[in-house]
Amino acid sequence: MLSRLSPASIRRISTTALCCEKSEPDLSDPKTLALHKLYRPERITPSKRGIDLLKSPGLNKGMAFSLHERQYLGIHGLLPPAFMTEEQQAYRIITKLRQQPDNLARYIQLDSLQDRNEKLYYRVLTDNVKELMPIVYTPTVGQACQHFGFIYRNPKGLYVTINDNSISKIYQILANWHTETVRAIVITDGERILGLGDLGTYGIGIPVGKLALYVALAGIRPEWCLPVILDVGTDNTELLNDPFYTGLRRKRVRGPEYDTLVDNFMKAATKRFGRDTLIQFEDFGNQNAYRLLDRYKGEYCMFNDDIQGTAAVVVAGLLASTRVTKKKLSQEKIVFLGAGGAATGVAEMCVRQMMDEGLTEEEACGRIYMVDIEGLITKSRIKSLGERHVKFAKDLPDTKNLLEVVKTVKPGALIGASTVAGAFTEEIIKEMARINPRPIIFALSNPTSKAECTAETAYRCTNGAVLFASGSPFENVELNGKLFKPGQGNNAYIFPGVALGAVLFAVKNIPDKLFLLAARMVAEAVSEKSLNTYSRVYPRLKDIKELSVKIAVEVGEYCYRHDLATLHPKPEDMEMFIRQNMYSVEYDELINKTYEWPAKDSKHGFPVPVLRRTSMDEE
Repeated sequence: MLSRLSPASIRRISTTALCCEKSEPDLSDPKTLALHKLYRPERITPSKRGIDLLKSPGLNKGMAFSLHERQYLGIHGLLPPAFMTEEQQAYRIITKLRQQPDNLARYIQLDSLQDRNEKLYYRVLTDNVKELMPIVYTPTVGQACQHFGFIYRNPKGLYVTINDNSISKIYQILANWHTETVRAIVITDGERILGLGDLGTYGIGIPVGKLALYVALAGIRPEWCLPVILDVGTDNTELLNDPFYTGLRRKRVRGPEYDTLVDNFMKAATKRFGRDTLIQFEDFGNQNAYRLLDRYKGEYCMFNDDIQGTAAVVVAGLLASTRVTKKKLSQEKIVFLGAGGAATGVAEMCVRQMMDEGLTEEEACGRIYMVDIEGLITKSRIKSLGERHVKFAKDLPDTKNLLEVVKTVKPGALIGASTVAGAFTEEIIKEMARINPRPIIFALSNPTSKAECTAETAYRCTNGAVLFASGSPFENVELNGKLFKPGQGNNAYIFPGVALGAVLFAVKNIPDKLFLLAARMVAEAVSEKSLNTYSRVYPRLKDIKELSVKIAVEVGEYCYRHDLATLHPKPEDMEMFIRQNMYSVEYDELINKTYEWPAKDSKHGFPVPVLRRTSMDEE
């Protein structure tokens, strides 16, 4: 009997800090103590007072302010007289969240909390990462973007339009941001938001959500993060006629003017914040995503998560699966449904992994089959193919029938990146199970409504043999008395750690090799219990923060070996340096501790000679 187990039915209210929260170093060793003092962040008493302090989300603690802080900082009487711990506040927030009618309402409430109390927002998120990540990011963020004009409350991020197309104008916009310490930017032009298409400026929710995961999953400081959207118009007629639409009401600008805008943004951003500023491209249209990545990746510290992050996380899932199938990736044939930027990026990273396992590039490309909207990519279509697809063209008959491709190729893995819901039919899934004892099926399209198949269908049609992963989360499935926990091929396993290493070690650029290294580390982090008991090919979500630290260490070591890191000198203890610079969700003491000077140096008064006071001494 098959049934779904709702996570809500087994959730418990979390009131303890995440197990992977920053660990304290052993300070009994004098050298460790010295490094700790060198790397640790220093406390600075804020200059803000009174109501201005309470309106600063990075400083506000609500009712967790002590009586001394309330009196010293001029907020005594502005808060209710109760004194709460952060644990109490987190309990209150998560309880209210679970009482909301739907995930969009939870998204709005969390968004409001982020505007009021930054520490508490990230405390609740990190304590309940599995429950809340689908709300702050996919799939709920897609729904939030679709309704963004209606739910808009406070500005988050910067809007750079086609009308601001010069380095100086963009620089002035960047200078309007409330901090100069930006070290990581996530930018989109809103053309391809998840699997939802062109959402124009409604797509600002994507950089906002992505950077929230930077903080929650890698400890990158919120003040280092800047969400940006490039508004070049939208081709979505529905939005152009939407009275709530928040962007320019014009068709998308393309061609040289668009390229100049992106060029000017890159120059202005690095001029304002520094050449080593990390710039992550997110949800650009297929016609621009690869082109812009190729244009900038050798010149700037940047990456495209849809291409490189997706590729790394899918390869990580495939490498973890090989521990079950007992076959190297280079021994598998892989069929891709979808040949856009994400799918092509995955295919190319698979090729790099296969080459590292001993195949030539031609042999590796020969094991990968791609099916796009026109059908199987074959040599008969060579004149109409893009440069990146030519190497995957096969000398086979043309066909648009995926089942026919599966029967002909007999692949070990079937990967969906098509945004066509239900494209992996029961017949196709059963054919995969007939060909393979443990078929690998990844339905990666986002959001959940666009997935090529559901976890339930995959497990049922293969009688539990499938090694399944999806792009958005599916609920646990019980089949024949066994519990299956579908893995989510979420880029969050990859990009936070890569970004953390890039930011802390101020790298010049981010080579593709770093993403392959990160993929291998994610695959190694999957426990035997996850693989063999639950058929889950990815680590537990609550382990991502520790995984991000390990990836950041690897990023740092690689970049120092290849002269890509500009932070000098290289930290003696890389892991301690990373941990000491990670954001803590625990409230800080806002008032610096006082200390004494030697009595002779702090003594008031000094004997002064008697001065003649002419006016006073006269008789």
